[in-house]
Amino acid sequence: MSPLNQRRLAMFKANRRGYFSFWIFLGLFVLSLFGEFIANDKPIVFSYHGDLFFPVMVSYTDRELGGVLATEADYRDPFIRKQIESNGWSIWPLVPFAYDTIDWDLQPPYPAPPSGRPWLGTDGLSTDTFAILLYAFRLSVLFGLSLTLISSLIGVTVGALQGYFGGLTDLIGQRVVEIWAGLPILFVLIILASVVEPNFFWLLAILSLFSWMALVGVVRAEFLRARNFEFVRAARALGVSDLTIMRRHVLPNAMVATLTYLPFILNGSITTLTALDFLGFGLPLESPSFGRLLSQAKANLHAPWIGISVFMTLATMLTLLIFVGEAVRDAFDPRRTLKGALDESSTDLMESSPGV
Repeated sequence: MSPLNQRRLAMFKANRRGYFSFWIFLGLFVLSLFGEFIANDKPIVFSYHGDLFFPVMVSYTDRELGGVLATEADYRDPFIRKQIESNGWSIWPLVPFAYDTIDWDLQPPYPAPPSGRPWLGTDGLSTDTFAILLYAFRLSVLFGLSLTLISSLIGVTVGALQGYFGGLTDLIGQRVVEIWAGLPILFVLIILASVVEPNFFWLLAILSLFSWMALVGVVRAEFLRARNFEFVRAARALGVSDLTIMRRHVLPNAMVATLTYLPFILNGSITTLTALDFLGFGLPLESPSFGRLLSQAKANLHAPWIGISVFMTLATMLTLLIFVGEAVRDAFDPRRTLKGALDESSTDLMESSPGV
């Protein structure tokens, strides 16, 4: 690792709030990736007549477990449970409900309040709120990361071409960006949703068409500034191709400003997905989503635990991302010193500690 990157890493670690937020968010995301092993209506593993079965990863039919149907076994069915218990053993997830599992054993009224069985209660469809939040967290972060990556690639490319070549390329490019940014995204999504049923990839493609403008201005300014540097002129005089100059000599300078924006773009992507799901123009209805859960909270104002749960989850996730973004921004800021960052971090900790 170069001395410059070592300094940036040290600056990032010096921002204790952002550093710990990064590890907390990463831990929550890794846990959500194994959501099927935490909240599911299938056993993690079970033994049947001496053979091991892994229903979380492999589908088994009802007939394989002593039933008569050729469809996938329903492990909540009393007959299947009795078959497994009498002929082996099973290990269940911590929460025996998936995001779309209806708990028929709960007594009305619905939604059910939090208790020992549903930790955070259920929504109006009697599905476990904790399971929905777990799967929605994973889906939202994966969608946000994908949208951020695609938007960044498009935005950096467009901004680099405008800034490096300038002139007519920059003039036409700026007018196209201004016109494209003025299009009503919500109306376009409403029209497209009436033609086709949006899914994860379809919605990702649509939002990618309108989310790439965030980085164009930053990258364009960096390329406009760096294209007249002496080392760029020297490389051009030596016959180095424009693509090589842009990729090797100018892009690393522009990426410094770009990387500081990525956590905030990720934050905005998650918020956009939540808003679209809440309005009914996002992912399919059967998908686990913060927006759908917010709609459930709006429709069931007498069940405040739904709104409180999704609000606290969203607020925690977005706050962690904001703190990480601030730490990344400080790490790439050449005007900040390590000593100043440490002093500021100590001051924040003292102000946030009671009795100091």
